[in-house]
Parts: sequence; C-alpha cells; structure tokens
Amino acid sequence: MTTSAQQDSSTPPPAIHVHQLSFRYRGANEDDTSPKTSTEEASAPSTIEDISFTLPAGELLLIAGPSGSGKSTLIKCLNGLIPNSYKGVLSGEIQLQGHTTKGLKLRDLAHYIGTMLQDPDKQVVGSTVEQEIAFGLENLAVPRPEMRQRVRNALEQLHLERYQGRETFALSGGQRQQVAAAGILVMQPAIMLFDEPFANLDARAIDELEQLIANLQAEGRTVVIVEHRVEEALRLNPDKVLLLHEGKQAFFGPTAQFLEIADPTQVKLPVEATLRTIPATAQPRDWLLQPITLGEKDQQQATEPILRFEDVHYRYGLFSEEILRGISFSVQRGETIALLGPNGSGKTTLVKQALGLLRPTKGRVSLYQDDTRKLSVAQLAARIGYVFQSPNAMLFAPSVTEEASFGPTNLGFTKERVQEAVQASLKALDVDAFEQRSPFSLSFGQQKRVTIASVLAMQSSILLLDEPTAGQDHRSYMNFMEHLRDLPGLDALLFITHDLDLALRFTKRVLLLKDGRLVADGVPLEVLSDAKLLDECNLRPTSLLHYLLGTRQQVS
Repeated sequence: MTTSAQQDSSTPPPAIHVHQLSFRYRGANEDDTSPKTSTEEASAPSTIEDISFTLPAGELLLIAGPSGSGKSTLIKCLNGLIPNSYKGVLSGEIQLQGHTTKGLKLRDLAHYIGTMLQDPDKQVVGSTVEQEIAFGLENLAVPRPEMRQRVRNALEQLHLERYQGRETFALSGGQRQQVAAAGILVMQPAIMLFDEPFANLDARAIDELEQLIANLQAEGRTVVIVEHRVEEALRLNPDKVLLLHEGKQAFFGPTAQFLEIADPTQVKLPVEATLRTIPATAQPRDWLLQPITLGEKDQQQATEPILRFEDVHYRYGLFSEEILRGISFSVQRGETIALLGPNGSGKTTLVKQALGLLRPTKGRVSLYQDDTRKLSVAQLAARIGYVFQSPNAMLFAPSVTEEASFGPTNLGFTKERVQEAVQASLKALDVDAFEQRSPFSLSFGQQKRVTIASVLAMQSSILLLDEPTAGQDHRSYMNFMEHLRDLPGLDALLFITHDLDLALRFTKRVLLLKDGRLVADGVPLEVLSDAKLLDECNLRPTSLLHYLLGTRQQVS
C-alpha cells in the first residue's frame, strides 16, 4: 500500500495512519501453530473490524463508544501490546510517524508512543513515586543526570513533588493515576495515549491533566484519549472523534458532527444533549433526578442507625500522618449516600473501617449496633458488600461464573441459591454473555461490572461501591442503577465517587470529605450549590449541576 506521505516526501507523515485494521483474540484452544480455519474464525468474531482513519501530527483524537466496543483493543494495537503481548489474528496496517509498526518490539515503539492505562494498578510497578517515574528511562539506558532532570520536570508539571519519595502502595487511586501519567511524560514520545484518564481523578487533578495535554499539543505532540465521560473530554476541544460500536467504526470526523449524531444513552454528553431526548410531556427536573429509595416500609419502623461512625481516627503507621481525623456520622435504613472528596481525602480508608479491613486507631464503628472490633471480617462480609475501586484487586477466578459464585458459596448459600443469585447478578450487570470467559480477558469496564455482580450475588444488606461508574458506558451505568432501585433486602447504598451527576441523580444525601474530616453532610443539591466548598474540595461543577441551579433560581 502506498500512503500520501510516501507519494509526497515534502509533506510530513501523519502521526497515526490506520488502514482496514481488524483483530480477534486467540481462542482458548488455539496456539501459535494452530491452523486458522474459517470455522474457527466464524466462531470467534473480531473484537475490532475494518477500522480506518488518519490523524495528522499535533491533533487530539477522542475515541468514544460503549463498554466492550473495542476501544481498549484498538489502543493495544496502536501501542504494540497487540501482537507483542496479546496473541490473536491481526490484519490491516498501522503506521506511526510514517513508520509501519509491523515487526516492531515494545522497546522500539516506546520511542514513538506512550500509554497511560485505564487501570493504574496494572501500570505502576515502582516501589516509590520517583522509581516509578524513572522506570521507563532506566530501561532505555538514559544517562542518570538526564534521567534525574526529566523526572524532576515531570513531578513539577503534575505538582507531585511532595510525593517524590512516597511509597506507591500508600497513594490513592487518583494519585496513582497521576504518577502513571508522569511515567509516560518523562519518556517524551511523539504520540501519547490516555485510556480513561479522568476516571479516578478529582477536579484539580483533571485540571492539571488537561493543562498537561494542552501543553503537549502546544509542543506539537499528538494525543489520543479514550473516554466514556465525553462531557469532560470535550473541554479539551478534540480535533476529531472516532466512535466505535460493537467493534466497528460508527463515525470518524469533527466534534461538531459527532455531537449531532451521538446517542446520550450510549455516551455521557452535556445535559443540553440529554434534554433533547426527554419526552415533551415529561418534566425535565423529574426526568433527570430520580434518587434511589430503598425499603420505604422498613424506614418507617427504623429507629437505630444501621451503620455508625463515632469520632473515628486512623493512621497507617505509628509515626505516619493521620488519614481520618474524627469522623462521625450515621447511616439509616433506606438511605442512598454519595461520599465525595478530593484524591487522598480518606474516602476509601473510611469505608474500609466498616468492613474490618482496617480498624480505627481511635473511635468506634458500629454495624447494626455491633462494634466492628468484635466482629471478624467474615462476619462483616455477611452483612456488608464492598466493590473495590480497581477490579485488579478483586478478580482471581478462571471464569466469570466462578468469580461471581465465590462469595455466596463461602457465605454458605445452597447450590440452588448460589446459581440463582449468580445468574441474576450477571444478567443485571450485562455480563452474562461472558460467564465462561476469563475475567482477565475482558475490558476494564466489563471487569468492573463483573466485580459488582460478584458482590451483588452475595445479597448483602449494605453495599459500598468505590467508583462504580469508572469505565462504564452511560447505558450500562443507567441500567445498573435501575437494578439497584428494585433490589430486595438492600438496607443502604453508599457510593464513593468523583461523579457529581451520580450524586445528584441517584442519591438523597452527600457526605463531603476533605483532609480526613467531614466538612459537609446534606441534600445533594444543597451541598453542591456551595461554589466555594466545591473549589476547596476539588469538585468541578457539571453541566447538570449548572442546569439544576439555574432552574432553581428561575423558580425562586
């Protein structure tokens, strides 16, 4: 094939040129020597099929689409993880900076392209922040004086200087995300790929990442972003949008044309796009805000809180900084709560106190009036279910069904009850089609849904979900919320999130943490209407919040 770059040597080659790219993962019974028969190919459909686009150097491309549409697979093809690490049947052509990627090893590709993965836990390998950022440079044998300078520059650009010597395991998920970005930045590739970069970040970290991307473009770098939160990505003014659906290219072109054809039930768009889809007979506010209410009859009879934190303090080590500083609040039966706050504010540390994974260094946590200090982790797990922020921290089984069956089996469910609970939870999370697949072969969003389904199958009375919308397309996210609305036997829901729209649309109460302290507790719109408080807690107002505040003022 002859490209335009080859036809005219005076024209700089495009940063990325993809032509008729298709890929299917290798089947469980295939190896490198297996003949690829037409029967095998028919039984294992391509994950991506016939993708073609060209991106000029210095432009920003947004790749959007539902979970499982092939976005992460396309990224793996661009950065060389396919076929170097993930085997299968690859066809078509990829050129980076005018050079074909065929036959290039990951080490060679690192000079052209760098990737920030969707899940930072799969990328961070260094024991300290400084070691992590220097890891790639060490592998390329960069001279030590230059290495130190480039690491120092990356730390300054992302305002990570105070974490330079910090152990990476002690960082929050959002902080690890920033460290992963710094590790790519020091490599100085011409093309940078960001897979769901905003998923675990607070507003300040998003601002810093957006500024970094703007600076990269100003330097002539090419940027590719994969993001479900299209509303956030649009702030970067992408030059082009590539929309994938079921592995195929549904659209490639300018952002303005994408917004005309995009379906707000598939990708998260600004509220103005959602308003266009609301029936004329419906009240927009009632359509947009539908908080989940649990067990209304039981609420009338409830008097005692089902979960209580009393002056809870916590520090990870005897001489380490205190993470929780006197947290006190109660959860009543029937409540749906969003726990918001900046990266590193103590949100995940707080909920782990309720699970017995961590115990307060001072204060008391009670679950159904029982002091959690007197309960084992197994006893707590029978009442309270927790979905970790990273699927990688939970998944271990060889198949999705075995993964989802593990919890209820260990809780002593009968075989029939296990089967019924697993089937219902997998269907609710739209992962029942993958029941015999390895969870490690799924996309990040699908893995996240498998972990949620695994916890739902345990039929806990209280659910704690850490960043449940990370990696989720809008349709999967909305379907899951509707399932929670009708879940029997559920006493309370608590979401740990940076997603203000989740708090506004589906919860009745917001808890706001900052520096290990509870700084606000109340009705979502009331708490989130305080612009000064939002800024102090690194929370960015969304188009939905602006719309709701605007309509409230009109009514007033």
